[in-house]
Amino acid sequence: MIAAKNFMRLAFRDFHLHQLFENIEKSTLPLDVLISQYFRSHKAIGSKDKRYISDAAYAIIRWKGLIDYFCSSPITWGGRISWYLKNDLEKHRSDPSIPSHVKASFPKIFFQTIEGTYGKEQSTDICLASNYPAPTTVRANPLKTSRETLLHSWEKQYQVRPCEFASHGICFEKKINFFELQEFKEGLFEVQDEASQLIADLVNAGPHKKILDYCAGSGGKTLAFASRMQGKGQVYLHDLREKALLEAKKRLQRASVQNVQFCLKDDQKLSRLQGHMDIVLLDVPCSGSGTLRRNPDLKWKFSLENLKNLVSLQRQIFSEAFQFLRPGGEIVYSTCSILKEENEEQIKYFLETYPLEVKGAFFQTVPKIGQMDGFFGAVLCKKESLC
Repeated sequence: MIAAKNFMRLAFRDFHLHQLFENIEKSTLPLDVLISQYFRSHKAIGSKDKRYISDAAYAIIRWKGLIDYFCSSPITWGGRISWYLKNDLEKHRSDPSIPSHVKASFPKIFFQTIEGTYGKEQSTDICLASNYPAPTTVRANPLKTSRETLLHSWEKQYQVRPCEFASHGICFEKKINFFELQEFKEGLFEVQDEASQLIADLVNAGPHKKILDYCAGSGGKTLAFASRMQGKGQVYLHDLREKALLEAKKRLQRASVQNVQFCLKDDQKLSRLQGHMDIVLLDVPCSGSGTLRRNPDLKWKFSLENLKNLVSLQRQIFSEAFQFLRPGGEIVYSTCSILKEENEEQIKYFLETYPLEVKGAFFQTVPKIGQMDGFFGAVLCKKESLC
């Protein structure tokens, strides 16, 4: 009887796994959004089954390149699922005859682009690390609590530890539903990767400063540096997407951050800010090559043409954002990319094009198993001042 129940459970899970991939085949939505929508429309799927289906889906997308190497033609999602469920990925990856980009399960052109920045050996390590789940980290909100208080509260219930570098970061050994926790509802913490927290530390926030978060999204970076302003000064959040700014407003209210204003593209307020900002944070759209553990479907959409377009867009956004900076002010340029085309080469271009100089060293992390995501950050100071 037990064996029969187990068989029925596996059959139930694998049925929905196949159904999910039928949706993936037809959709252009990001993987996390598609999985969330699928579960919402299939309420009979329990929490353990959701975890199994979700984990399997992410693994198959991450390792699709290696799986395809062993699958018979014609390659289908059904064939990929069947191979994945019957085989040991680690065992098959050890075959020395397999090309490096296939072992790492990356498109060849994407692997070669990363190789152009880091060399073959480190690129292989980065790509392999990008195929394993990212650590789960949160950031304590110092306006309402401390990291020590949260750690003390959680250590009897969860496997938690302080982050190594981010002063307010806490790492969870296992993912949980954070949004159901009372501490989250009270604004005591936000979910944020450790590297993203460290990027926010590049923003020299303090009382009375005027800061523009130009590509604010849902406000994650502002949430991370706002406490250092002590409720004084002003942060302006700008984004082209009204929905993103509405989410930022909710998050900042929950965190008790009040010295903020929100600006859409055509807001007249923006023109009055030009030349007056002490700091502009510019977290630009990018390839996401440093966060592929969270968005593995993105690597299969990579192309040199898309990268070229992103580089052009980043330069356009920088040109717009630079107009808001006062003489002596600082612009913090950041990406969640590991590619030199979006990072070091962009900084070189900005220094050649604008009256800027670099302040301090560049910040750069790359994905490593069990460690933070890949981010880049640089602080540039506008000349004609003491800086």
